[in-house]
Amino acid sequence: MIPRLLGVYINRQFLINVRHILRSFVAAIQTSYDFVAMSNPKSETVSESSVSEPPPTQPSVPISYPIKTLEELESRSYFDSFHYPFNRASVPILNGGSSSLPQRRRLLVCHDMAGGYLDDKWIQGGTNPDAYAIWHWHLIDVFVYFSHSLVTLPPPSWTNTAHRHGVKVLGTFITEWDEGRTACNTLLSTKETAHMYAERLAELAADLGFDGWLINMEVNLDPGQIPNLIEFVDHLSLTMHSSVPGSLVLWYDSVTVEGKLNWQDQLNEHNKPFFDICDGIFVNYTWKEDYPRLSAAVANERKFDVYMGIDVFGRNTYGGGQWNVDVALDLLRKNDVSAAIFAPGWVYETKQAPDFETAQNSWWGQVEKSWGVLRKFPGPLPFYTNFDQGRGYHISVDGDNVSDTTWCNISCQGFQPQLKLLDPSNSIQVSVDLKETSYSGGGNITFKGSLEEKTYFESKIFQVGFLLSELPVHFIYTVKSDSNSSLGLKLEFTSTGEGRRASILLASREVNNFSDKFSKVIMTRERKGFSSGWVINEGVVAMSGYTLREIHAVCYRSDSNDNDGTVASPSEYFALLGHITIKSVDYKSDFPLSSSWLVDGSCIKWTSDPLGSKTLDVKISWKLKHENSYLFLKFNVYLVKLSKQAGGNPGTTLEDVKEYLGVAQVSCFYVSDLKVSSDTSTLKFIIQVCGVDGTIQELDESPYYELEVEGP
Repeated sequence: MIPRLLGVYINRQFLINVRHILRSFVAAIQTSYDFVAMSNPKSETVSESSVSEPPPTQPSVPISYPIKTLEELESRSYFDSFHYPFNRASVPILNGGSSSLPQRRRLLVCHDMAGGYLDDKWIQGGTNPDAYAIWHWHLIDVFVYFSHSLVTLPPPSWTNTAHRHGVKVLGTFITEWDEGRTACNTLLSTKETAHMYAERLAELAADLGFDGWLINMEVNLDPGQIPNLIEFVDHLSLTMHSSVPGSLVLWYDSVTVEGKLNWQDQLNEHNKPFFDICDGIFVNYTWKEDYPRLSAAVANERKFDVYMGIDVFGRNTYGGGQWNVDVALDLLRKNDVSAAIFAPGWVYETKQAPDFETAQNSWWGQVEKSWGVLRKFPGPLPFYTNFDQGRGYHISVDGDNVSDTTWCNISCQGFQPQLKLLDPSNSIQVSVDLKETSYSGGGNITFKGSLEEKTYFESKIFQVGFLLSELPVHFIYTVKSDSNSSLGLKLEFTSTGEGRRASILLASREVNNFSDKFSKVIMTRERKGFSSGWVINEGVVAMSGYTLREIHAVCYRSDSNDNDGTVASPSEYFALLGHITIKSVDYKSDFPLSSSWLVDGSCIKWTSDPLGSKTLDVKISWKLKHENSYLFLKFNVYLVKLSKQAGGNPGTTLEDVKEYLGVAQVSCFYVSDLKVSSDTSTLKFIIQVCGVDGTIQELDESPYYELEVEGP
């Protein structure tokens, strides 16, 4: 893959065209060695180090970035960077993060886009509402963040949202071209250096909160270096497993045990020694029809650890990739081995019609149809989602709109619904809509179309697996709809012993016309009062010994007074589902008192202009004073500006608003270029604590930091 970021902006479409031309040219060249995989995206790049900027260290807007040299890796200088604490993922992988992958075929997704670190590098969020995102996590087992830098550290935004969905995240260690060969000479010079660099990589993964590494050695090596390469991979695997239980180290099919850069396109005797000492192999993309079967035979009982590569760009990949990715997946499913999809951002980069959201859903729908849904929601209760995709056009907090600016921040992505493709024949169209109003975050599920009275329409939104205990379960969901459109939830249960099935409908209005379609109907309690029109629905379900398997949305109309038996004509239907919370009735988010927190400011920088206004940069950090069991993964940050009255009395609000500044996934937030008018005396930064069940602390009870404005 040719580098797509050369330090200057290059038109995306022009670059794509150039890249395809160069790939065609390169694919026609045969070098002195067996360059069988010249179409390999990773083998078509050149070094970016000569044009890259040095790693950032000074206070500035927090970003994610890679490590480019062995010197940086060895010195541990990354941990001295101002940006380091912002780059720590905060969301632990749900239910089974410390466990091995399931013994079945798996799906690995390797993200490669324009050199990496684009919109996703802005840890506190960017401004592009059309930023790339993935929301089909229910199909994925492992996510790899890839770039052509020596050490690719996954941005915490990807780790947070992948972990929220129970998906493991790997970084990439890659050596390529002349400087890669030079790095290998150092790395593999002795057994001790091999161990030391392996320990540095394991330390990074453990400290930053991701789950392991893809090792990609894309250079020719001397045969005498292979024993130390074996030591490197083996020691990295052992160190990762001891420091991060459930972690993975995968070997990329590149260098052979003879030291040759010779892609095998299968698991065989030339690469199996590496496979034997780590957790799996990512097989190059240009495999032939019988290679999955041959690889499975070589792997024997570890056949699920063989991930056969599929290049979505279609460069000499089996089946051609692109919209034919199912051809390769069908064959891999038949041979019962795992798949590694490389560069699914092809849909985004090539601007597939008619738009990104539709094309993305269609492409992943094709993957789902071929591969099947093998994963369920992995976590315990409480369960909470606001359907946020991590990008959008506004932000809401508990029904109130707090920002109308465009934004992107994958860390904010809520647990994603498993919606089917839009079917024009359905009377109701169901989609995640980023432009309609939201109850929380920037998303919702929109139900729009026509629906006759005395009928209903249902759509599955989640496939889960919650075993209910003796305590009843509290269901809370928000709805905004037109006057005659109602929206309920259908809950599908199975008993753990006898396998009996039951369906319960949570509804806010009577459903006499079709109540016999459900085992039971529970009327919810409604809470209104939002100026934006949202209504909170609450219901309690007691199903001890049953497992909740599926959650469906049910669209229906309130009963008509017309009882003459005539059939009503179809009428317009519109409703929004804003969030869902499921928790035990005894669960409660206990927020610590404001006085329980230590909140401080540092890296304070004031800049004045000739008119008396100022600009502020400041890092705000907070922590609880004492060790405890509280777990908070998200904080909303607000600002209140205070001024002094003419009589000198402090503490009056200059603006009768609490300005929303952003969201933090770690216990620090960087405020940059904040404009402060000359009549402001004090800035009050409020840190609103958010519970894992979606509840939030009242602003007046939240911890805060006050900063006096510098005098002239």
